[in-house]
Amino acid sequence: MELINTENKDEVILTEEGHNKLNEELNKLKNVKRNEIAERLKQAISYGDITENSEYDDAKNEQARIEYRIDTIETILANAKVISRRQVKTKEVGIGSMVEIKQVSSGKKSQRYRIVGSAEANAEEHSISFQSPVGQALMGLKVGDVARVSAPAGEKKYRVLTIKK
Repeated sequence: MELINTENKDEVILTEEGHNKLNEELNKLKNVKRNEIAERLKQAISYGDITENSEYDDAKNEQARIEYRIDTIETILANAKVISRRQVKTKEVGIGSMVEIKQVSSGKKSQRYRIVGSAEANAEEHSISFQSPVGQALMGLKVGDVARVSAPAGEKKYRVLTIKK
């Protein structure tokens, strides 16, 4: 199993896909959302007194949220270590792997997850961090191996069915 170098505490692990998504989001925020907010602010100011202007307050709050997200993404990208698709192995679970697992002794269907860095983990997209309990248990396993995960309800076991890029 290839270990992740954790000497650089600011380093953020991203898959190539996650890096591209963050770049797209950053471009949209800078080139579209900033302009939309500037227009909203201009319109709110045109209403006159801004001391009791809810449109102005809403636009300023949205502007602050957007600027915070831009700063966050820029920091992530500046500290990113990108794992390219060609670096993803299919013989054992690693960052970037698409893993199909099934809970042992369970009638539940198998589930597929992409193993990613924590900055791009998203349960709705079935992307789990390699640092999560399940991600840690899966790292380095091969098809047929069983991952053991401690859970509040007791230990759960998951068999690795497939590993893909």
